[in-house]
Amino acid sequence: MGETVARVDERDRTVGLVDRWRAVREGWLHRVAVTVCRDEHGRVLVHRRAERLARYPGWYEVVVGGAVRAGESYARAAGRELTEELGVLVPVRPLFRFLNRSGLSPHWLGVHEALVPDAVVPDAQEVAWYGWLTVPELWSVLREWPFTPDSHEVLGRAAVPGEGCGGLIGYRSPGGSARCGTCSGGTRRRSR
Repeated sequence: MGETVARVDERDRTVGLVDRWRAVREGWLHRVAVTVCRDEHGRVLVHRRAERLARYPGWYEVVVGGAVRAGESYARAAGRELTEELGVLVPVRPLFRFLNRSGLSPHWLGVHEALVPDAVVPDAQEVAWYGWLTVPELWSVLREWPFTPDSHEVLGRAAVPGEGCGGLIGYRSPGGSARCGTCSGGTRRRSR
């Protein structure tokens, strides 16, 4: 058995313990914690997933995170993942959580934010590349690079004032919508 996670219901209540990969394979609800990382200049950390990863190899993300282990809180998992993937130990601030049905399997997604130093030490097994982008640069590359479904879901909600975070990213699509509006179901080609 690999990593043990809580299997949860539609209201995020624990109903049992399961292996994480089985939860994904069977489509069982479980918990995932992610963090949007910013630096002191307000830039957002974007990273490209390593090619060796089973899910979305070589795709880009605007969040750092992973599964919430059994008995672990969303915030604790978010902090642990920052340390594991970026080599930083910083406080995380919970923003919102929601039932996310995009991607490979449904899961409750706890979204956090953190102020992270410019210099991080990414785990090469997880992160192939990273960079700090301004918000306009981020919205530009969202149209060109393949981003994970979780990234689009988080940005779509973070851009909507009143949906839990007060417009964390501060974006309005060219059509005037407050939602991201750039997700095309993962069909974009990577240009980087």
